[in-house]
Amino acid sequence: MDKKKPLIIPELREEVALRLDRLAASMREAGMEAMLVASNANIYYAAGRVFRGYVYITSEGRTLYFVIRPNDFVAGDDIVMIRKPETIPAELAKKGLSLPANLGLELDTLPYSDVMRLSKAFPDSGISNASPLLRQARQVKTDYEINLMKEDGLHQAAVYHKISRLYKRDMTDVEFQIEIERVLRLEGSLGFLRVSGQLMEINMGSVIAGDNADTPAPYDFAMGGGGVSPALPGGADGEIMHVGETVMVDVNGCFNGYQTDMTRVWRLGDVSDLAVKAHDCSRRILHELERMALPGTEVCALYRRAEEIVAEEGLQAYFMGHRQQAAFIGHGVGIELNETPAITPRCKDLLKENMTLAIEPKFVIPGVGAVGIENTYVVRPDGLECITPFPEEMQDLL
Repeated sequence: MDKKKPLIIPELREEVALRLDRLAASMREAGMEAMLVASNANIYYAAGRVFRGYVYITSEGRTLYFVIRPNDFVAGDDIVMIRKPETIPAELAKKGLSLPANLGLELDTLPYSDVMRLSKAFPDSGISNASPLLRQARQVKTDYEINLMKEDGLHQAAVYHKISRLYKRDMTDVEFQIEIERVLRLEGSLGFLRVSGQLMEINMGSVIAGDNADTPAPYDFAMGGGGVSPALPGGADGEIMHVGETVMVDVNGCFNGYQTDMTRVWRLGDVSDLAVKAHDCSRRILHELERMALPGTEVCALYRRAEEIVAEEGLQAYFMGHRQQAAFIGHGVGIELNETPAITPRCKDLLKENMTLAIEPKFVIPGVGAVGIENTYVVRPDGLECITPFPEEMQDLL
């Protein structure tokens, strides 16, 4: 039986139309006549599903879907099956569309060879970078996207409530993470994290125990860890977790194509007063930022206030790492784990209502491990709304 399906899921038609309208408005403002979207994350944003092919969007609000595979979509005026991108200009002509004088491509995302191939397919079009427009559009979430992220946060919290019961004495951090990942999958996780950037790699998250938190890693994450292989040098390193250490759990779900980012800390017995102080400082930072992060606030102001609080507590040597320190305290989150804006001392972006941010002021205490928490928030008119509901206190494993 030939079972065909609509490319745009019927219940998402209005949602997808809203996103495309946003992109078209951004293109008109930037003087970009059309953009050709090719990366999975942005195709998912522009179509509500991932397929191999391209989404062609004009500044006048016309959208065409050029599909290479799969081949089981219902035919329509806006869906064109192709074998290669070189046929797109001819297909546009058949639809009565002239070729754009200015075409946007994802220059920050696509391989150089793909950019060159697409540029040659549109030899008379000037090429502009569409990546910034797509990033900015995705920063501010629709109500539908926020509801998906809230759903994700509830699933993530449900998993975190089971973590204490997964621990067994003399367990390694890798064994502990495997048990957590098993519960994530049973809860409905898709089993992968979509991250932005060619230099970013991660599995389903990070479990870091004891002094492994002080091991520098090559990735631009808040915490490092040595990992178990030079092929993926980050996170759990296979060592047994010991009494007196903390275990930082920063694992993610991606239950529906969107993600929330949440970190909590467990401890094996008593930990040092310094570790407790630093953990409490992390909570203080978050609660202050929740109140001050109003629409119109400069993103860098959040970082500066966090630095001030850390200095007041005398914890600068441990903030965002010890041997190697990260230069941010948070980031946007959504379809990808690490979206814009990055919360850094130099980011001049202004907060906007319905942005979604993961904020993670963390500390590494030598001889103990990592402490601190991370929540995902929605920017609201009166501050930040937390959508990762789980107790912030250090939890006990013993």
